[in-house]
Amino acid sequence: MAQPDDAALPFSLLQFYATSPYPCSYLPDREARSQVATPAHLIDSEIYSSLIRTGFRRSGIFTYRPHCDGCKACVPVRLPVAELRPNRSQRRAMKHHANLRARELPLVYIDEHYALYNRYQQARHPGGGMDEDSHEQYAQFLLQSRVDTRLIEFSDDEGIRMVSLIDVLDDGLSSVYTFYDPDIPDASFGTYNILWQAAQCQALGLPYLYLGYWIANSRKMAYKAMFQPIEGLIDGHWLALPKLEKT
Repeated sequence: MAQPDDAALPFSLLQFYATSPYPCSYLPDREARSQVATPAHLIDSEIYSSLIRTGFRRSGIFTYRPHCDGCKACVPVRLPVAELRPNRSQRRAMKHHANLRARELPLVYIDEHYALYNRYQQARHPGGGMDEDSHEQYAQFLLQSRVDTRLIEFSDDEGIRMVSLIDVLDDGLSSVYTFYDPDIPDASFGTYNILWQAAQCQALGLPYLYLGYWIANSRKMAYKAMFQPIEGLIDGHWLALPKLEKT
């Protein structure tokens, strides 16, 4: 079985295996593979925090990182929140959605959340497979966790606008998944949500907000590099990424 690159990782009981190739969701005509950490029941919040720092992420109870043949396009990224400087459009998004109310809820199935999730997937990711997720697939993806996970619901006077899943790490927060109302004109829910999570990091005294993977040639991922400064895990080291102009 393939072993992690960082030999200093303090979890000798874990094993790592590579999946079979599957179609890449971000770069057309490419195949992807993942490296999965097992067994899942041994991955507690402390070990998960260490895995995140080496480029892993979580989907349900599965902890994985890209392990593609001949491709390193996926770059794990994080925001050092004390240094974060929102640009003009990001500040506008915060002001525009200042009326949103956030509340933490248990990791349980809620009909309104599932309906919002389906609307989001059908509008933003049609034909990607997730737009046809059943109740069970939705729950396996978002409501199963063996680590410290928070479900945050954002609403206004008209109803639920956004739901975000966030993992609590020993050095930050990890943004697991966010879905929101796709039918509100001029909304910037995604931008607002990242800045809200960064503010939560600061309030908790945590230095980093982990945002998953950034791919330079993927429009789906481009928004992440608009938050500055941002760091990427490159050849085992967290380094500042160059500032990109908005396109």
